[in-house]
This record gives sequence, structure tokens and C-alpha cells, in this order.
Amino acid sequence: MTILLLVSPLPFAIATLLMALYPPARGAWSLRVPELASLAALGMVSLAALNLALAGPATSPLIGAMSIGLSARVDIVSIAMAMTVAFVGWIVLRFSRVALDGEARQAAFMGWMATTIACVLLLVTAGNILQLAVGWVATAMALNRLLLFYPDRPRARRAARKKALSGLVASAALVCAGAILVAGFGTADIATINAAARAGAGSGPLWLAALLLAVAAIFKSALVPTHGWLTEVMEAPTPVSALLHAGVVNAGGFLLIRFADVLIEAPGVLAVLALVGGFSALVGAAVSLTQPAVKTALAWSTCAQMGFMVLQCGLALFPLALLHIVAHLFYKAHAFLSSGAAVLDVAGIRRPGPVAVPGFGAVVRSFALALALYVGIGLAFGILSKPPQAIALGAILIFGVVYLIAQGLADTAPRALTWRTVVMSVAATASYFALQDGATWMALHTLPLPPEPDGLIWAIIVTALVSFAVAAVAQTTFPLWAGHPAVAGLRVHLMNGLYINAVVDRLSGRWTPKQDANL
Repeated sequence: MTILLLVSPLPFAIATLLMALYPPARGAWSLRVPELASLAALGMVSLAALNLALAGPATSPLIGAMSIGLSARVDIVSIAMAMTVAFVGWIVLRFSRVALDGEARQAAFMGWMATTIACVLLLVTAGNILQLAVGWVATAMALNRLLLFYPDRPRARRAARKKALSGLVASAALVCAGAILVAGFGTADIATINAAARAGAGSGPLWLAALLLAVAAIFKSALVPTHGWLTEVMEAPTPVSALLHAGVVNAGGFLLIRFADVLIEAPGVLAVLALVGGFSALVGAAVSLTQPAVKTALAWSTCAQMGFMVLQCGLALFPLALLHIVAHLFYKAHAFLSSGAAVLDVAGIRRPGPVAVPGFGAVVRSFALALALYVGIGLAFGILSKPPQAIALGAILIFGVVYLIAQGLADTAPRALTWRTVVMSVAATASYFALQDGATWMALHTLPLPPEPDGLIWAIIVTALVSFAVAAVAQTTFPLWAGHPAVAGLRVHLMNGLYINAVVDRLSGRWTPKQDANL
């Protein structure tokens, strides 16, 4: 059964060949072949998932020599990622068949979409470092072809070049990290490396391998300040954006989760990941709220989501990071594919009446109620037995509930709204603890539990709590100070992404306005 996961990209490869060798005419039935490939791959992954449930984690036989080659790792990480990628791939391909109807190069587009999904499957199912690196690089190359589907568009060429540069850094870091791990553990089998790292074995500069893995993840997942290409990829068709934001950009988080045991041995690297991730989450969320274009706002939202996921990895909460990736896959694919309809719906909404604005008293009460809900429901789920990192993460998430509760506690809010927000807040809090327990239980024998926090991790936890609390207060009280003259200037700065991308462009020396003017 394990071999099924290894060959799951094969249906997509066949579909790609058929699209290239026998390009179908407009409206031809054969345009559905990539969709059928998705269903076939989903069936293979489902059978592998059944084998996981019955027999436990395993690695397929190696196709190669001296522990280097191709193999598939069947565990909760690979199964969760592969099932999600195959299912979302089917949705995106179905959407593409209709959305690109009439395009002269629709068959080529469908073929490259299938190729990209196949490469992502090759990556997330990898049981060997060689296969992981091949899938990593191949995914970047296939995506580049999709980004240049309209090669005559200057902005598309600019974004594709920036993506290629970022991908080159990520790929180089991954290859170097892989070489250090193979030399230090004497094998390229990922499961063996993780088991040896958990046992404290291995030699060589493993901290450097962990640092390089972190660099690869940061560049691959477009965390601030490496996010520039992601927020500029707007010229490709919408299905490309959906696949990119829902699948490809999650590869960085997957890499961190896959080598969780190695990263645990480098607490300094985890601290860097937590800091970079938290910074990216706060900046991305703030900037996304000011973007007038839907796709640009969603791109900045992805920066925020990837940052929060990396923050979870930095806190060694790898099961929750995996859950976050899967949820983000579905959410962001739906957000991009439905963005056009959302714009029409918003345009058709009649202007609402006065909005209930919570005062400072309501904000204070909402914080008190949110924390009370968190403590009360948390005690029911055994919060006292959970690691401090998980408790802190829950507190950060509960800050998001504060804004919801504050709307219901506003002085002019109707009583029905108050009860509705309270019920929704209770449901959100209970769902967090239930999903946390479920994810931890499912990954119990695959991913490590967070270690006891040292002084550095405690400092990061406190910094994160204070930062997200300030952000929650600012968001909740925004209507009270929105009219201040300084807010207009702040909004302009946020709309321009705090000019971080412009600074990085200048420092890189390759994307100056003078050079771009000729595009």
C-alpha cells in the first residue's frame, strides 16, 4: 500500500503528456483528463491513509542505492498534505476548465497546472532527502511557467523573476541543509534522520542544517521581508493564485514540520523562526486591511497566515502548524476562486445604517469576557496539563475573539447581536481546544511535543503575547481614533506595505525602477 503514495503523482504526469501531445479543442471532453488525474491521485492517497490507520507509519521501498533515491513516507504529515493537495487540485482544475474556456493556450495551462500539482505531491510525500529536493525545485520551475502564462505582461515577468530569485535562495539553502544532514546521520532517509535526532544521535553542524532549513522555509513561504514576489503575482489567471497560495507557498511550513525533530535540537533557530513568524503575521495582517484590491489583500493575508504558522513552528507546536496549513489550504483556495463573485456581492449590497461602535468600557469588558471564556473552557479541556507554548498560542488566538465580542457589547448593539457574538465566541474557543487535542493525538507518534521552555522561549512568548494584545486593542478601538489626522498617514504607509518591499528591491540591486521601466 505504501507504494501507492509514491506513484500518486503519476496520473498528473500522464495528464500532462496527453495535454502536450494531443491538445484538445475548445470544449472537448479530454479537457477533463487532469480532473480525472486528481481523482485518481486522491484515491491512491486515500488507500495509503487506510494503510496508515491499519498498520501505522511506514516508508515505501527505496528506488535508488545507498539510502539515496525515491521513496514515500506514509504518516500523518504526508497523508494530510497529500489528501488536501489532491482534493484542492481537483477543485482548481475544474475551475480552470470553465474559467479559461476560449483561451488559445488552455490545454497548455491545464498541463502545467497538472505538472505543478504532481510536483507538490512528489514533495509532500517524500521519504528521502533526494526526492524532497527534486520535488522542491521542480515545483518552483513548474510554477514559474504558470506565472508566465501571459508572458507579454511586464508585471508578470517582473514577479516571475523575483519569485525565481527567492526560489533560488530557498533551493540552495535546502540542498546545503540536506547535504549536512546526510553527512551527519549517514543516511538520506527522512524518518531515520528524525528518529536519530530525537535520540540525540548524529554529528556535524546540525544547528547549521536547522538554520538553513529555516532560511529555505522563510523564502519559500514568503515571510516578511521576503514577501515581495507574492504580493506582486497578480497577472496570472486566478486558478494560479489559488494553487500558489493554497498549496505551493505552504511548502516552507511543511519543510519545518517534516524535520521537526532536527529543529528541536536547535532552540536558537526555533527562536528566530518565532520572531520572524510573529513579525510577518502582525505586519501582513495590518497591511492586508488597507489593500483596495481583493487579490492583493488576500496575498498579504497569506503573508500573515504563513507568519503565524511559522510562529507555531518556532514555539515547537508542530501538530498545530500542520492543522493550520491544512485549514489555510482550503480557506485560501476558496477565497481566491470566489473572489470575483465576492466583489459583485459587495458591490450589490445597499449601504448599511449606523454601525455600533464599542467604547473603551466595552473593550475592557470584551477582554475580560474573552479571557474568562478561555480559562473556563480551557479548564474543561485540561489546560493546566498543556505546555506553556500551547497556552500562549491559545491566548493569542483568543485576542481575535475580543474584536467579535466587542461588537456585541457596544452600547448601541441590539441584544440579539450580543448573544450571537457570545455564542460564536464560545464555539470558537471550544473549537480551538478540541482541534488542538485532536491534532496532537493524531501526530503523537510522528511529531515531537514542545520541550520545556527556557529563558529565551519565555521571552519570546511574553513578547508575542504583548504584541498581539496591542494589535487586538488597536483593532477593537480603531473607530474611536480613526478620525485622527495621523491615521491618514499611517494608512498610506500600510497601503504601501511599510515600503519594506521597496527597500529590499533597492538593496537587491536588480529591481530598480530604472531597469523595470524598460519592461
